[in-house]
Amino acid sequence: MREKLTTIAFDADDTLWHTERFFRLTQAHFAALLRDFTEPDHLEARLLEAERRNISHYGYGIKGFVLSMIETAIEVTDEKVPASVIAELMAAGREMLNHPIELLPHATEAVETLASTHKILLITKGDLIDQERKLAQSGLGDVFDWVEIVSHKTSDIYRTVFAQHGDGPERAMMVGDSMRSDIVPAIAVGSWAAHVPQSNVWELERAEAPSHSSRFHSLESLQMLPDLVKTIG
Repeated sequence: MREKLTTIAFDADDTLWHTERFFRLTQAHFAALLRDFTEPDHLEARLLEAERRNISHYGYGIKGFVLSMIETAIEVTDEKVPASVIAELMAAGREMLNHPIELLPHATEAVETLASTHKILLITKGDLIDQERKLAQSGLGDVFDWVEIVSHKTSDIYRTVFAQHGDGPERAMMVGDSMRSDIVPAIAVGSWAAHVPQSNVWELERAEAPSHSSRFHSLESLQMLPDLVKTIG
């Protein structure tokens, strides 16, 4: 009898390696640069508004984040932001793009263990060049049977990828930290989903957990993933 679960797909950012904490550090620097113009809480809210507006234009990732910071700086200073501040924000973005990746605990072991028994995919969103750089640095690139870098994660994306590179969504599992992007749309097409939450969560990635579904699981860490897969069969 063939296994019920044949394909495991992983998210990348904040599932396999740290990302959000670098955004948080840059955002703290952003607040320090603009402390003479507005309060940090107000600035954070304005930046989030800009990011929400700009996703459809710039997509996800560092470049869109930097552009949203620059736009917010112009707005909150009534177009008086010094050129030196803009230059620092651009420099911060370049530093983020060049920052070495740091794998999360148990990421390598989980991926390599499951690769011996299942088809392994990477489904991630963001800037193509940046995601390819991080994947190359991770040392995990050769482990994946397929890598899909998309602008948005939707149910249609999961349905298509699991059909083309697996045995269909019903026999696939999506593993990720984002309830909105990794878990909810995968459950919606009949896949299993394993949520591995992180302490830092971007507001735009929050969503209600699909607790009604028997295919939804929450794990404390990737160390628990191989045992979960075994129980599913």
